[in-house]
Amino acid sequence: MLEAKSQLSRLVKAAIAGQEVVIASHGKAQVKLVPLAAESGLRHPGSLRAAIPHPGACDAAFSDSVDAEVSALMQG
Repeated sequence: MLEAKSQLSRLVKAAIAGQEVVIASHGKAQVKLVPLAAESGLRHPGSLRAAIPHPGACDAAFSDSVDAEVSALMQG
């Protein structure tokens, strides 16, 4: 375990490179270093473009009738 502590950077690089890295203590395997899988999600600007409604759809939600209804509600 102490040797692994002093060699952690090298061991992490080995795990990332695909090597199996097992750290033992008193002759018994304790942990295994494995690289994390790549996270899915946003990778580049504009990734959410398909999820955003068409600009006209937002404008339609704020029609004159909706404005009048909101105004009436605010005035009591």
